[in-house]
Amino acid sequence: MVQPQPTLAAGSNAWITRSAEPVRVAATGALQGMSFAAKDNIDVAGLPTTAACPAFKYVATAHAAVVRRLLEAGASCAGKTNLDQFACGLNGTRSPYGAVPNAFDAAYVSGGSSSGSAYVVAKAEVDFALGTDTAGSGRVPAGLNNIVGLKPSKGLISARGVVPAAQSVDCVSIFARTVGLAAQVLQQAMGYDRDDPFSRDLRLADQPFPAAFRFGVPDNLPFFGDTLAQKAFAAAIDNLQALGGTPVRVPFGPLAQAAALLYESALVAERYTAIRGFFDTHAAEVIEPVRSIVASGCSYSAADLFEAQEKLRALGQHAAQMWHDIDVLLVPTAPTHYTIAQMLADPVELNRNLGAYTNFVNLLDYAALSVPSSLRSDGLPFGITLIGPCGSDWQLADLGQRYHHATGLPQGATDEPLPAPVAIPGLAKSGVVKLAVVGAHLSGMPLNPQLTERGARLLQATETAADYRLFALPGTTPPKPGLVRVPQGEGARIAIEVWEMPVAHYGSFVSLIPAPLGIGTLSLADGSSVQGFVCETLATQGAQDITHHGGWRAYMAARANPISPS
Repeated sequence: MVQPQPTLAAGSNAWITRSAEPVRVAATGALQGMSFAAKDNIDVAGLPTTAACPAFKYVATAHAAVVRRLLEAGASCAGKTNLDQFACGLNGTRSPYGAVPNAFDAAYVSGGSSSGSAYVVAKAEVDFALGTDTAGSGRVPAGLNNIVGLKPSKGLISARGVVPAAQSVDCVSIFARTVGLAAQVLQQAMGYDRDDPFSRDLRLADQPFPAAFRFGVPDNLPFFGDTLAQKAFAAAIDNLQALGGTPVRVPFGPLAQAAALLYESALVAERYTAIRGFFDTHAAEVIEPVRSIVASGCSYSAADLFEAQEKLRALGQHAAQMWHDIDVLLVPTAPTHYTIAQMLADPVELNRNLGAYTNFVNLLDYAALSVPSSLRSDGLPFGITLIGPCGSDWQLADLGQRYHHATGLPQGATDEPLPAPVAIPGLAKSGVVKLAVVGAHLSGMPLNPQLTERGARLLQATETAADYRLFALPGTTPPKPGLVRVPQGEGARIAIEVWEMPVAHYGSFVSLIPAPLGIGTLSLADGSSVQGFVCETLATQGAQDITHHGGWRAYMAARANPISPS
């Protein structure tokens, strides 16, 4: 195939290279007729890859795996976009090809490092774009430009053919003006790649978050003096409550401490490893402060790295406790918005501030989705990020689409209204919801009629993953258990039943559930996830631990037929 000849972009810092003719592979497919841009650390055959470093430039001889999948789905690639050099930055000014301006106000930063990709999507120059995300580069530019930034679970999209930043935590990300399109692109882009050492064959949760869901709000929310951002986030909490959510305060300390490790520990050595061969001989060709950041990774020992990894795992264990009480975590995508002049005057500290709510996500193996939330009174966009455990990508897309469409915002930096919502491709068929029951709603138990009178049907009897403990809650009528998720190695498998209920009756069913019980996401023994009954951890204090019975039915049978003393 004859490759189109590249041309250096002119008149826009958002592009590094535009293809003279769009790069195509297939004429038909799920993405037929759509155009996209690739961040210029992602290979497109026949076009230069620079990673925003002219001395590093080479002409790619093959498409990156993700580019190949999108081209085969019928999309065409318009060219390569600007970025913070070697994807090291969150602001969009660290490029010899020029700072990329914000799509709403050219005096302000676009966010980075996927600055150009976000800009061309916000301005509707392409339908969608690829970015990369190590510390927030697929989310911060989205939040600052009123577009969607989908940061998938690590390993869901192959990174083969991508110049790495920190390979073990890198993700290829997706920018679009709507959640529906981002999800559609994800469906085509994802897939296991045995030639990518960090690719994973992930099974994604296929049920939406509960109708009555709980969302975490950090107990410490720095906005660095930006009262407009603070006000916008308070409004976002109200907006999520209007969609059926209940806010729950969660400790931000473990997340913030994990985030700090990315640049303030031996973990930064992976930045150096990524470009070691080039950097050792061409360090002078790398601009500041990127050069200093990469160089800082040279001084650590292997022992330092193991120490940092152990600390990260410990922080991850503490942070994971929040998932016992919430379905999703809500944070500002960025806590504030700086001008280009401010960023150039203080490039390290202000860049660090932009990553206050992003750096920890990949380190702790979470999925994330940045969606537009509002336009501030100064005309600048404000975005929120929904964060969930690994594999929650479709669930985040479903909730994110509901949130985005409730805002009434235009698409990106255009005057176009949002289109009608679309079905999220990875979720189970609409019209029914799967529900796991663990106690009084089991078949033959007193509350089972609450299911059957709503047209629910039993799908299977199975078990949870071995990460739960079961308690007999005191003072409940009829008697009820409380199922609580616990750290790995401290739980057991618990017998449950999975039912299917018409979604039209789901809301009325959920309204019957008394505190301290609620609906959350359960992990099953086969590795899948489903909505099901969970209990507030606090309510189990002093309650009888009945985990050893293996399930509520066995416990009730033992209670009805106690073994007589000999």
